[in-house]
Amino acid sequence: MEFPAEIRNKINELTESADIRLLKTAAARLSENYRSENNKGKQGAVSDNDTLAYAAVRMPATFAAVSRALELSLADFGGEINSILDVGAGTGAGAIAAARLTECENVTCVEREKNMLRLGQTFCECAGVPAKWIQSDINGGITEHADLVICSYCLNELPEKSRKAVVSELIRAADKLLIIVEPGTPFSFECMKQIRSELIEKGLNIAAPCPHTSECGLPQNDWCHFTARAQRTKLHKLLKNADVPYEDEKFCFLAAAKENCSPCSARILRKPLIQSGKITLSLCRENSITTETITKKNPLFKTARKSECGGEFSTTKEEVIL
Repeated sequence: MEFPAEIRNKINELTESADIRLLKTAAARLSENYRSENNKGKQGAVSDNDTLAYAAVRMPATFAAVSRALELSLADFGGEINSILDVGAGTGAGAIAAARLTECENVTCVEREKNMLRLGQTFCECAGVPAKWIQSDINGGITEHADLVICSYCLNELPEKSRKAVVSELIRAADKLLIIVEPGTPFSFECMKQIRSELIEKGLNIAAPCPHTSECGLPQNDWCHFTARAQRTKLHKLLKNADVPYEDEKFCFLAAAKENCSPCSARILRKPLIQSGKITLSLCRENSITTETITKKNPLFKTARKSECGGEFSTTKEEVIL
């Protein structure tokens, strides 16, 4: 799903009179926080320049990642969503993505930082999302609840003890479906594995990306992550000293349901390897990670050519979902 043009235009408008040098410094600091995994990330964006830089360089990537995670999760969940709660909402990327994908207008956003909240309100108004905003720290508990609860790029910033407490609160707040999105790094994946165990222990059904509730089959030196592409604006490229017109955001995610769901039989874990006459897929199945080669003689060959990392796949043609 494309980043909303009206928000992109509003970001350009808000940064017209800003000092580009200060914005570049703030953008570099934010990027360093994400790369170093020093538990600052989004929490490091507190000043006006920080939040504007965050909106320009991080919000499109967050929107892309959450949109992709939601698309995959909602397909496997299949239930009706009548209310949305975005916890640690930042500038509202997750809430806006969820509102557009579900066509839900009952949206609540919880955010600790006042400047983030203010920008989030502005962007939600621009996007036509009538969200209710609450200033609150997730470490102090979550009083709201909704059919769909989203928590993106927050939990990896917390110490393990605090993270477990917040996950318990998120489980309580989610009436139907909980979706957690984090950076696609080995550190975040280890955090997500712990969270996954907690969700299963609490009786929730894993909807995506895992096609099972067994122990993860990946080796210790590997990690499960997916990619979402975000188009860069002129401002985005300027602040990041980038030439490429897009950014590929790597992310991990989990979707857990309190209702019955229909997880896929196999998830594509890597970019399909397309060679002459064959396509090789790395698949996560129940209790195993397998590699499957689809040749031209296979009736699924054309479908495999259109497949992508993160998508669902089955050797039964009728069950293929992209």
